[in-house]
Amino acid sequence: MTQSWKLTLPCTRAEAEAIGEDMGALAELNPPPALMTSEVEEDNPARWQIDAYFEGKPDKASIALLQSMISSSTGVKPVLEALPDEDWVTMSQQGLEPVVAGCFHVRNHADDPVPDDKIALLVPAGRAFGTGQHETTGGCLGMLDRCYRLGERYANIADIGTGTGLLAFAAWHLWPRSRVTASDLDSAAVEVTADNAARNAVPLGDGMGALALCEAAGVDHPVLQGRAPYDLLVANILAGPLIELAPSLCAVIEDGGTLILAGLLDDQQRRVIAAYRAQGMRLVDSMAARGLEGGQWPTLRFRKRPAMGWRRPRRWQAGANGEAPGFGSW
Repeated sequence: MTQSWKLTLPCTRAEAEAIGEDMGALAELNPPPALMTSEVEEDNPARWQIDAYFEGKPDKASIALLQSMISSSTGVKPVLEALPDEDWVTMSQQGLEPVVAGCFHVRNHADDPVPDDKIALLVPAGRAFGTGQHETTGGCLGMLDRCYRLGERYANIADIGTGTGLLAFAAWHLWPRSRVTASDLDSAAVEVTADNAARNAVPLGDGMGALALCEAAGVDHPVLQGRAPYDLLVANILAGPLIELAPSLCAVIEDGGTLILAGLLDDQQRRVIAAYRAQGMRLVDSMAARGLEGGQWPTLRFRKRPAMGWRRPRRWQAGANGEAPGFGSW
């Protein structure tokens, strides 16, 4: 097992939010670090810090790259420490309170009580992110619930960047006779999703009423291509990859199909909406949640405009913006 290291630098709240939105060249490191930001002094936007977790000791170039993205840390000596041989992702998720979003109750511990009128989903702390705590995940759960209450019915569903599998499980519970496909570029996330599927009584398989898994960046995978077109596709990732993936995601959605997007901040949604409108998508709904840091995290729902006249839905072709390396779900 590779030794993990933590690099800590001071920053401002604005810098923390900026690097949270766009990792820049850090995303090109192999593997990229995981970033966590926090307040050092309550209600003081000038006193924040960023913790970067690396698999293996970061070299001087990687440290300098991170420091160059945080102007307020210029001249500050970074704090670098080796971490114990423990799963820090799991540790960071311990003790999370259950989340209620729409008809769903998401708990981190099996013994947490579940209200009788809610769909219970169990996502323990583990190697992948996506326990339902982030506003974007709650927004997707709420949007799925809204679709169900509006009478929408789906038979072929895809969750791109599934993380722990939570959104795929939620969709399966609402439409249990559907065929669901979940993918993530992280092999650990795919393994975690398989484990969580068993915990939530979601059957794995290729047929109706089952969940199929694959490791993929974007939709560039034979499983995802072969099971298209989808009448519902959910992608809870980041604004940059969402814009880059717009052509390929839209190409695997059937005419009249639904697309739910999250992982973007309020000031990013205009660019995201423009990218999907250019692919023939019509924005039909949105809902926003306010994060702990004050930012708004919108969840967008689109419907694919039917092709007119002789034009028929086009299947995505390999090489047509099918990959966006370096993204994953919340």
